[in-house]
Amino acid sequence: MNKKIIILIVFAAPLLVIFLSLFIGRYPVSIARVLQVLWSGITASTWGQPDVYNTLIWQIRMPRAILGAMVGGCLAISGAAFQGLFRNPLVSSGILGVSAGAGFGAALSILIFHSVTGATYVFAFAFGLLAVFLSYLISKIYNSSPTIMLVLGGVIVGSIFSALISFAKYAADPYEELPAIVFWLMGSLASSSYKDILVAGIPMFIGISGLVLIRWRINVLSMGDREAHALGINLVVDKGLVIVCSTLAAAGAVCVSGVIGWVGLVIPHIARMIVGNDNRVLIPASLSLGACFLVLVDDVGRIITGAEMPLGILTSLVGAPFFIWLLKKTKAGGW
Repeated sequence: MNKKIIILIVFAAPLLVIFLSLFIGRYPVSIARVLQVLWSGITASTWGQPDVYNTLIWQIRMPRAILGAMVGGCLAISGAAFQGLFRNPLVSSGILGVSAGAGFGAALSILIFHSVTGATYVFAFAFGLLAVFLSYLISKIYNSSPTIMLVLGGVIVGSIFSALISFAKYAADPYEELPAIVFWLMGSLASSSYKDILVAGIPMFIGISGLVLIRWRINVLSMGDREAHALGINLVVDKGLVIVCSTLAAAGAVCVSGVIGWVGLVIPHIARMIVGNDNRVLIPASLSLGACFLVLVDDVGRIITGAEMPLGILTSLVGAPFFIWLLKKTKAGGW
């Protein structure tokens, strides 16, 4: 198939997946009814009226699908950017401790306010950024390879925040706070709303826009520091931009969805198999495929059992075997 057609399909897929997710759920809705509700909402003829189909489509399924696409896209695009920056195919969006930091922030908020509130998003986002900042400070301790020290700093910070999460679980009330912490850490889009889209969409949009604008520089950075410097790239500034934008995208995603693994690791590899290693195409392709993947996984989680299955469980169950198959198929030759 022509490569341009493949790229067009990849970029158009999220809209199709979001549309299809409006039909999926334990409450069946016909195609004609969905189209009628969508047209009525677009024309504002029935917007806000107390109709069960309007509520189901516009207030429950639509924001959930949109937020799922945003979260999946942000996790995937940040993972692709980090893989290119660190020249390591095993790097994901949580390499600098974003997920662990956000998890502790959410757990701390639940301990303080005794439930998941709007403050949980703020705490999760703030501690996700704090984790990356601490990783950066640790990387400045020694004047050795800054990339390696940054990764080691992320491992150290992630381990510390993971220990703090365990302490928060130990100190939490076992009947109310502990279940809330555990459920949040497993990842979910059950409480999605347009407010979540607006609040988390700001850092997500900034991070995605920055990565898309500088995606060609990631190609140069992936060649190595010497080659990038010889080509006129300011290593400190450009690496800092990639890290900041990737962190904003990942932290914005984690603060509203909880910790969801494997998306930032697996999806860039799938995109690389489809469009190649050129980050000018790989970055937006990862964004599109990540959006599709998480929406589809969320759809499966809503219908597979009587109660919703957390996203973190499903992404691990799907991502790990798929990654094994991917390594076998490509013979680890994607890099």
